Amino acid sequence: MSGRLVRNIAVLHKRFASTGVAVDVSKIGAREIVGFGLNGQPNYVDRVDFPLPAIRFRPETPDIKALREKEKGDWKQLSLAEKKALYRHSFCQTLAELEAPNGEWKSTTGWVLVFGSLALWVFMGFKLFVYNPTMPDSFKEENRQAQLKRMLALRINPIEGLSSKYDYEKGTWK
Repeated sequence: MSGRLVRNIAVLHKRFASTGVAVDVSKIGAREIVGFGLNGQPNYVDRVDFPLPAIRFRPETPDIKALREKEKGDWKQLSLAEKKALYRHSFCQTLAELEAPNGEWKSTTGWVLVFGSLALWVFMGFKLFVYNPTMPDSFKEENRQAQLKRMLALRINPIEGLSSKYDYEKGTWK
């Protein structure tokens, strides 16, 4: 094991021994622990609201070790490609890449349209094969007139409703 990995394991042991959180080193491998992390766990998460993960994205290689030594000096001597390599060693995506649209709305819209069309087909099937094509008896004109007479006889809703618009003394509508 490398010296840095042993040191990181020792730091992890000190940090999590008091909290009771078990750290599985096989999950993080030889990646360097660089911060506290989300909820204090040594994991890598790309999030806009928490932009600094607890561990680096990739394990350290000899090329990156050389760049880390060069990084300790003047940054003006680093080329753009070297700066990008250092960044990609620590992070999977840039913040711009995280916030970029991914086209998920297309599949969501597609599924909404599929389920909407299925619902329409089910409704049309019920309308054709299940529902009775004739209207109920209560929709016939003589039954509606009888219901109106009954409502007036019972004086239903006499303050603002139907009965308030009927003159009971003359037997006509107001």
